[in-house]
Amino acid sequence: MGSDRSGDELQAQGTALWAELVRAAGMHGHPWRQLVLATTCAVRGAQARTVVLREVDPAARELVIYTDTRSPKVAQLDRDPRAQIVCWSAALGWQLRLGCLVTSESDGLDVTSRWAMLRHTRAAQDYLSPLAPGSVLSVPGDSSGTAPGAVRGTFTLLRVQVQEMDWLSLDPTGHRRAVFDYRDAVPCARWLVP
Repeated sequence: MGSDRSGDELQAQGTALWAELVRAAGMHGHPWRQLVLATTCAVRGAQARTVVLREVDPAARELVIYTDTRSPKVAQLDRDPRAQIVCWSAALGWQLRLGCLVTSESDGLDVTSRWAMLRHTRAAQDYLSPLAPGSVLSVPGDSSGTAPGAVRGTFTLLRVQVQEMDWLSLDPTGHRRAVFDYRDAVPCARWLVP
C-alpha cells in the first residue's frame, strides 16, 4: 500500500465515500441519491436504470433501494445477483462505481416496517398499481388505480451488499483513483492509475 501516510489517506478516503453515501440517502437533491443500477438480462444483455438510494449502513457495507416486485430488475437479480452501481457528483468531481451482490425481499418485518412508513405517501401508489412496470398503455400516464385487495401491493426491498468501491476524482490539479475491496475477511484498499 506504500507509506503509512498513503495508507491513512486511503482509509480516510474510504470513510469519506461512505459518509457521502449516508448523506445522499438522507438528502433529496444529492446527486448520489439517484444511482444508476446495472444488471444483466439473458436476452438483452446489460440493463441500466436510475434507482433511488433509501438507506446506507456503512458498518454492514449495505445499501437499500425500493422497487416493484414485478420490475424486470428483480427477476434479473434473482437469476444473477451481481450488479454494478454508478454514482456521479459534478460538484465533487467524483465518480463512484460499486460492485455489488443484490438480494430482493418482498416479505418479512423489514419490508413491513418500511411499507408502514411509506404507505401514506404519494410514493405508495408506485407499488399499488394493477399494472407492472413496463406495461403497455394506450394513453400516457393511465396506470393509476389500485390493484384489487392490495394491502402492501408489490413493494420490495433490494439489499445491496457492496463488494468493491472504485473511486475516481476528476480534479484540474490531478486526477486520483482508488479501489476498496471488501470481498475478503480483511478489506484492502489500493491507489490506481486514473
